[in-house]
Amino acid sequence: MALPRTLRRTSPITLVLAGLLAIGFLLFIISPSSNADAVSTAKRKLTNAASHPLSPPTAPFVKQDTSVEARNKPPPVVHYHLNNVTTTADPITNEETVLILTPLARFYQGYWNNLLALSYPHHLIALGFIIPKTKEGNAATLALQAAIASTQTGPEAKRFASIIIMRQDFDPPLQSQDEAERHKKENQKTRRAAMSRARNSLLFTTIGPSTSWVLWLDADIVETPPTLIQDMASHDKPVIVPNCLQRFTNGEGKADMRPYDYNSWQDSQQAADMAANMAPDDIILEGYNDMATYRTLMAMTADKSDGRDTRAIIPLDGVGGTALLVKAEVHRDGAMFPPFAFYHLMETEGFAKMARRLGWGCWGLPNYFVYHYNE
Repeated sequence: MALPRTLRRTSPITLVLAGLLAIGFLLFIISPSSNADAVSTAKRKLTNAASHPLSPPTAPFVKQDTSVEARNKPPPVVHYHLNNVTTTADPITNEETVLILTPLARFYQGYWNNLLALSYPHHLIALGFIIPKTKEGNAATLALQAAIASTQTGPEAKRFASIIIMRQDFDPPLQSQDEAERHKKENQKTRRAAMSRARNSLLFTTIGPSTSWVLWLDADIVETPPTLIQDMASHDKPVIVPNCLQRFTNGEGKADMRPYDYNSWQDSQQAADMAANMAPDDIILEGYNDMATYRTLMAMTADKSDGRDTRAIIPLDGVGGTALLVKAEVHRDGAMFPPFAFYHLMETEGFAKMARRLGWGCWGLPNYFVYHYNE
């Protein structure tokens, strides 16, 4: 069969080149360009990224894929090697993550300003809050959200890695958070039981597999050294607490400071004898005249001089929770805040007893100060 005249005049090289060009053209049409990929990815990220400032700031929050294919995929298996989580005396160099937990009934701007002033890298800090469902709690939630929104949309160095706000799922025993009402002796057992429940709920919900340290920081602590976290961690102790004082103006009109937290103490034989004669559900309370324990209170041993040794450290049997740094492994080992009488102790003092019975030591810094809001 004779070839058409046009093909008889075309050389084989021309035919090969034409074929190659045709194949290349088809591949170009079928395969999207790298620029198209980049544009598509950028659009996809823009669509899926959460724009709300309460979202984690270091990475966009990606919405869940709700397609049929995604629903049919099995959940991933994630391996966490907790033996690789370190808690050392140099947490910044080792990039150890810190979870700061705060039960919050009232919002104090001084607390938030002090939090922002902490020099520990904020991208290694996660925050967790639990707030009661009361009128005051609702106001505190709104104020906290406004502060968070301002911070998380501000300079990146000030933003925190993540923030969780929880609302209590039980009614608080006290409707008023006034200092006088909180400290009434008859309110202590129910109040401390509720505080323990709140602390445990917050802890068990927020602690993650990468958490190295947990800092319990009360919402009314308005002044600490900026190096609070690394200063306390440098002692490399499982549980450690500073001395909590309160600034005030004394009778002579001069600025002064006084002890505030009496829950950090070394036990006494008198307190042990008192406990031995108590009913199982009775608790020992510190700081009340009609319950003399004769314990050594860290609050009363503070050296307030300018040249004091801020690294002085003492062993403790009970700890307060105003600014309490705990190695995460202590909590993972089972140490929590008992909402019941645990060896006649509750909440933070009961936590110290539980930690010690699990083999972890508790320590205090009598000359290292944090300051409580003065109502």
